[in-house]
Amino acid sequence: KQWYQRRVAITAGTEDSKKPLNNRRKVKPTKLRSTIVPGSVVIMLAGSHRGKRAVVLKQLPSGLLLVTGPYKINGVPLRRVDQAYVIATSTSVELPALPDTLTDALFKRKAKPTKNEKEMFVENTAEEPKISAEKIALQKEVDALVVPAVKSVDMLQSYLRSVFTLRKGQYPHEMKF
Repeated sequence: KQWYQRRVAITAGTEDSKKPLNNRRKVKPTKLRSTIVPGSVVIMLAGSHRGKRAVVLKQLPSGLLLVTGPYKINGVPLRRVDQAYVIATSTSVELPALPDTLTDALFKRKAKPTKNEKEMFVENTAEEPKISAEKIALQKEVDALVVPAVKSVDMLQSYLRSVFTLRKGQYPHEMKF
């Protein structure tokens, strides 16, 4: 009993005085790669649209890129993508002025309700999340601006529709995009 009390007395002081370490790093905005500019065509490397080409609309305040297919041409909707997951190509498009509603808040998801103990073991009967009418209308508005710009460049529409793949003997670090 005595050794236990002594052990508690020794360790008790250290547990109470947990102090977070100082963080001197400043939050800096993400630096955009020099090859990526609004209007440039990129190849997406990850996610459900991997291999598809998309047009960069702008860089969002979070540091992510806002891209679109356009949806009408190749099925890539308005998406946020990290620049590490795209390959920039030398192809670009002159974009018109875009709506101001294209922000990070547009992509924020609603919080899921917490379950209590009784609901925890009941089968999930929740519906799949639907795309809001606001997002669909915004996609159509952006497509109406981007599609004419894409059609003005020769052969760009078919280039955006094609999917990027590598075959035997092809190495991405030896290619010029």
